[in-house]
Amino acid sequence: MIYKTLPKSILHITQDMINQRIDNFMHKKFKNAPKNMIYRIIRTGKVRVNKKKIAPFYKLKIGDILNIPPIQVPYKKRNIFILERTKNILLNHVLYEDESLLIVNKPSGIAVHGGSGLKFGIIEFFRQCYPKNRFLELVHRIDRETSGIVMIAKKRLALISLHEQFRKNNIQKKYIALVHGLWPLNIKKISQPIKKKLFNNQKQKVFIAQTGKFAETYFKINKQYSRTTLLDIFPKTGRTHQIRVHTSHIGHPILFDTRYGQHDLDNNINNKIKINRMLLHASEIHFTHPQNAKKIKITAPLEIKFQKYLNAMI
Repeated sequence: MIYKTLPKSILHITQDMINQRIDNFMHKKFKNAPKNMIYRIIRTGKVRVNKKKIAPFYKLKIGDILNIPPIQVPYKKRNIFILERTKNILLNHVLYEDESLLIVNKPSGIAVHGGSGLKFGIIEFFRQCYPKNRFLELVHRIDRETSGIVMIAKKRLALISLHEQFRKNNIQKKYIALVHGLWPLNIKKISQPIKKKLFNNQKQKVFIAQTGKFAETYFKINKQYSRTTLLDIFPKTGRTHQIRVHTSHIGHPILFDTRYGQHDLDNNINNKIKINRMLLHASEIHFTHPQNAKKIKITAPLEIKFQKYLNAMI
């Protein structure tokens, strides 16, 4: 059995995490970790809450600071076959690389990680291409249908630093999206809580729900066409499918979004380019470099088909 070590992490307990026993919380978070190992690191005080040793039946409270040590989980390493054309595309989409970070302009249609029937994602590809890097972990995720910036940490300390920046909202991300209709001039922010729901076919969908998690997105009109609007979008929070749900909620779904869009509107659009992807792109990210503390700005150009589609708009 091959194991991989997950890095040490610090979690700040929020409203949606409270009232769970610490052992149950750990089991959910580390599903592949053996239960006896989870109990052992809790009993021996390696897992701490507010810097104190706790019992397995301790219930999490809002504001608790949970310190989790490095955890070993079973890992099945497998070589994946990737077409040479796909390999060249991904290697040519590297935007930035140094000894701590790898930043990629992910194409639409490729997931950030494998699973759920997918043989590989961005992270599996680069682990195979960078065999000498013992540590390669996703810093954050974007949807398979979305193109644009994905950050990968090449060192554990870089991952911890960037996660802390995300938690403190010190990382700013910008997206570009083409939505149906003329976006109202007065809507510059949407603050609507969202909640996940898993269906029988195991597909996940997100809904606006007052019992959901706080989600906030800012919008700026970039350009208006006759029946669509190009938006610059700045998510304040990073909930699953947040931008797609918020735009759809007010009747302006993203073009060709098969999950949250409106098929009748998509069918009425003159698609001369024959584009078959959702028109959402993670275009820009601002962060502090985890090693040298420099302010970094990374920009990802639009895919050629996305740009051609915009050029053909009237």
